[in-house]
Amino acid sequence: MVNIKRKYALNALEKAFARSPATALLGPRQCGKTTLARKLNVSLKGKFFDLENPRDLVRLENPMLALEREKGCVIIDEIQKKPGLFEIIRVLIDKPGRHGKFLLLGSAAPLLMKNASESLAGRISFVDLSGFNLSEISSSGSEKLWERGGFPRSYLAKTAEESFGWRNDFIRTFLERDIPQLGITIPAETLRRFWTMTAHYHGQLWNSAEFARSIGSAEATARNYLDILSGAYMVRQLHPWHENLKKRQVKAPKIYIRDSGILHALLSLDTMDSILNHPKLGASWEGFVTEQIFSITNSRDIYFWATYSGAELDLLIFKHGRKYGFEVKYSDTPKISKSMRITVSDLQLEQLYIVYPGPDTYRLDGKIMAVGINDLCRLLHSKF
Repeated sequence: MVNIKRKYALNALEKAFARSPATALLGPRQCGKTTLARKLNVSLKGKFFDLENPRDLVRLENPMLALEREKGCVIIDEIQKKPGLFEIIRVLIDKPGRHGKFLLLGSAAPLLMKNASESLAGRISFVDLSGFNLSEISSSGSEKLWERGGFPRSYLAKTAEESFGWRNDFIRTFLERDIPQLGITIPAETLRRFWTMTAHYHGQLWNSAEFARSIGSAEATARNYLDILSGAYMVRQLHPWHENLKKRQVKAPKIYIRDSGILHALLSLDTMDSILNHPKLGASWEGFVTEQIFSITNSRDIYFWATYSGAELDLLIFKHGRKYGFEVKYSDTPKISKSMRITVSDLQLEQLYIVYPGPDTYRLDGKIMAVGINDLCRLLHSKF
């Protein structure tokens, strides 16, 4: 299997490690957190505890005794399985004369964030990790990354068939094992039906009433299902930006399946030809590029913008007090639309970038530029 060096993620982890006594590395199951932590562990020569390993669980039956004698780096994988460890880690961090570090890995964002914020406030940094992104693969691999998604075992599979099979197995395991382990008692088939429905609404506005009717439940239940999948890094809720304009602006979030490969598996799209001929082609491309921008910039200050009169912007990013826009188009020859010009004017954008699957990057207008997918990384690293 090809070894892909994740230097940007490793660099972000090392910076977080340098500024805080504890660092939480968060991301979905199977995205490479453990592999990355083990690489860091080689240089730190720390102690590794995997809470899915029965032997390590036995070693932590008396966690205070087990951890207080460790003087270097302590790495704890799947820490959401023992939330009581957060209080003990706080005590150890505050212990006079102790200079060790803690690296905490987990795949349940709300639980980890809640426990970490309550117990380790001011003592912990957070690093988000997704699957592979465009900055970690060769420039010729963008279509393969879009088709298969960024989960390492899916992207690196020997064949497209093997990759598709892995993703279907991942979906089943996530629903039947991972969700119950988080203490959530929703039947696997019910949540799968909701997840598949979300895939069909990929790139559209969230409508809780419509989802509730489709699954025969209350709106609060539909909202709860969405939050569960969002908290487990399977779904992204992209929130709208509201500008001080005399226009009615959209207030509901847009929803995306975060990994394009998982989206294609949920839609039963097992080849690139099936993706290219599916009605969700444009939405799939939009979600793929959106997730690349989130992953590469590692920014939370990203929104979409839309008005009920038709003007809209796929992504709005703030940097150094300036606004930058991104439109995502699956087209060989992107063109400037009336909506784009209105958006540039209304939002006073510094620049609008149209990301498309072609090879070239060129200016379309004074403030509007077409950006080929293989130039997206360079643009994001230089500007954001």
